Amino acid sequence: MSVETLYSLRRAEPAIRDLDRVVLLDQAVTDDGDAMPAGTEGTVVYVTQDARTLIVEFAEPEGALATIPAASAALADRHAG
Repeated sequence: MSVETLYSLRRAEPAIRDLDRVVLLDQAVTDDGDAMPAGTEGTVVYVTQDARTLIVEFAEPEGALATIPAASAALADRHAG
């Protein structure tokens, strides 16, 4: 594989990936209707194929999931895997 191919593949990688820790930039509402304020950290459990939408799991309330636009989250910590 050429260096150019590797470079283009790396550039195509989404900024946020599964299992990354993110911090909310905007308030979000979980699937159960709980409000999660901006600044709350969670773990990405799914990134859509176009990388525009994330499903994020929060520790409190336990197992809370929210579907948010990727632009509403900032990377807090990269998963090493």
